[in-house]
Amino acid sequence: MQERKSVLTLPLKVVLTEEGTSFFIRKGKNLRKFRLADNVEEYGIIMDSFSPASVQRMMLVDYISKVEISKTEFMSSRQEIMDLSKLVVYSMLYRQYDIYIFARILASDVIKKWNRLNPSNIIDEKTKINDSYLKTVLAEKEKEIAAIRDEILAPMYSYISRNSSLLPEEKNIQLLLSEKFLTNLRPFTWFIIAKFKGSDGYDLLLKNIRTSLAEYMEKSKIAEYVSLMIMELAMNAENSNLKREAKALFKGAVDMNAVLFDPSVRKQVLDSLERRQEFVYLSWKIGSRNATIGMQGKLQITLYNRESEYANMKETFDEKRNADLKKKSLQDFYKELPNSDASAELGLYYLSYLSEACEKVNVKFESLVSQMQSSDLTVMTLVLNL
Repeated sequence: MQERKSVLTLPLKVVLTEEGTSFFIRKGKNLRKFRLADNVEEYGIIMDSFSPASVQRMMLVDYISKVEISKTEFMSSRQEIMDLSKLVVYSMLYRQYDIYIFARILASDVIKKWNRLNPSNIIDEKTKINDSYLKTVLAEKEKEIAAIRDEILAPMYSYISRNSSLLPEEKNIQLLLSEKFLTNLRPFTWFIIAKFKGSDGYDLLLKNIRTSLAEYMEKSKIAEYVSLMIMELAMNAENSNLKREAKALFKGAVDMNAVLFDPSVRKQVLDSLERRQEFVYLSWKIGSRNATIGMQGKLQITLYNRESEYANMKETFDEKRNADLKKKSLQDFYKELPNSDASAELGLYYLSYLSEACEKVNVKFESLVSQMQSSDLTVMTLVLNL
């Protein structure tokens, strides 16, 4: 899960939405102006370290439109980058589940009947409810809501507990994840559920919440694939940069294995890259809650790197994306990989695995490689519609 570390140490640029900008200005926070990898200037926040929980809260309330990190090397931050990637995917899934459940509730027979009988006090997406009143009612019904939540989760708990393919730690992670999906439903949803408990159609309402929870739990498996693939692509870009820089620095008189594995040689090359501001950039662009239907769950992940062999990279990328890897399990594929430069292509193979995983859970997935006209940056883009 994404909250294993209470603080992630990464150079994070956070681009805010209009709502996020308004919130921070009201709080008296000075926003920074910065340039992103695509050469666009934005206002937002720059952090050297951050709490995953606080960034997740900002994503859930639609304060963040994009996050970007830039580094010369990724190996030392491997776990943090993977945690950040999973954090973004999980946050979007929590938010999408909340949007989906609220829409299902409004379309339910329970609400339709209420609206017919109470035309002057209908419940729909425009309904505004006083925050303090909402908090009071939810506090009064706290035990009742906890019991409803347990009732929704009971079959999921039972299924996870009986799943012999999961290790004890993996079972705990799955249990926590199922709880988090419900915890991140908007308070108004719980107000409605508690208000109509026992009404005609209430049981069907709970069944819908339970069924869609199982669907979103399946979708959440994508987070691991995405994080591993991004990491491999980043490492591939890093190694490409190290080799190119080493050739220029040592006039070709250096063993490339030393560049990758000898700490002193590697440090010299990384220092040179740092001085020349030769970074690899990773960005996550997050669809807004207020976007048009179908675009709210859009996640665009982009890796920018100076890649001299662009045409070759594009050809390899397309070839691996369409590779038929169904004959091997991912585990077998890992075992058969030689400990050589061939392993750098692992991230490209992940495209096939990720595409298949997305197809299984009805998530639209696209990937492409392009080159920016204004620079020699190669741009790898992965788009998921969660």
